[in-house]
This record gives sequence, structure tokens and C-alpha cells, in this order.
Amino acid sequence: MDGRSHTLGAMSAAPVGTTASSVEEVLAQLRARGGRVTTARRQLLEALFDSAGHHTAEDLAAEVQRRAPDVHLSTIYRNLDELERLGVIVHAHLGHGPASYHLATAAHGHLVCERCGVTIEAPPEFFSSLSKAARSRFGFTTDPRHFAVLGRCRDCSGQR
Repeated sequence: MDGRSHTLGAMSAAPVGTTASSVEEVLAQLRARGGRVTTARRQLLEALFDSAGHHTAEDLAAEVQRRAPDVHLSTIYRNLDELERLGVIVHAHLGHGPASYHLATAAHGHLVCERCGVTIEAPPEFFSSLSKAARSRFGFTTDPRHFAVLGRCRDCSGQR
């Protein structure tokens, strides 16, 4: 990702599975659910909270390994899976690259420009008519946090 990101409209940011706003709150929730608090898990959560936005597992692993060099990429992936299962984070596929992760309290959908790579963060309600149509026509429930709608941004499509 080139780091360019925009927000579309007001973000309601309804939490998906947690309302935790700090590493310590997430760790307390993990403990309450019988989860273990490990150095790797703490470091991963700190990396997620310290830098908002979308991060690949490799980006997060690099940050965690900078702080705790003995943590392996496989440990990062296991922790990401567990944190997603617990509703702390969500992952999204933003085009053709690897999945990216962000905190669930900042849940949103994505519009990604195929030409320049800009990612526009759209609030969940932006996708509500698509979700309603998929449900009524096909009996299908969508999860717009998980995928990106690909197209062209205003600059690349020549619309000003």
C-alpha cells in the first residue's frame, strides 16, 4: 500500500466485537474470555494501536520484531486469527495484494483505485443498499468490511 487513504463521509465506526480503546482494555477482555496474554500478543496489539490504518501481517510482524526480535511470523498470523475471532480486529482484501488488518472499532468498507492505489474508507452504511439487495434478491448476507470495491478514483477517472 502506498499509504494514501481517504475517508468518505462521517464514520460511525460501530464496533464489531469490542469497544476497547486501548491495549490494556483488549488484554483485559482476552483474560476475561480465558485468553492468554503473551509478549507477542501485547506487542502486536501495541503495533495496531500505535499506528492507525491498514497493515499487512508482514508489516505488523516487522514492527513486532523490531520490539521483540524472537517473535516469528507464524506467531503473528496465529495471533491475528485469534484477535479476529475475538472481534478485536478485522481483515480486508484491498485489491490484489495481501490481506490487511485494522482494529474492529474502526470498521468500514473500502473503495480502491485500480490505477493509483488510493484507498477510500467508506462507512458501513455506504454499502447498505448493496447489502439489502444481495439479501432480498439472493438471500446472501454481505460483509463489506472484508472486501474492497475496485474502480477508479475521482482524479484517475477525470471527474473533478
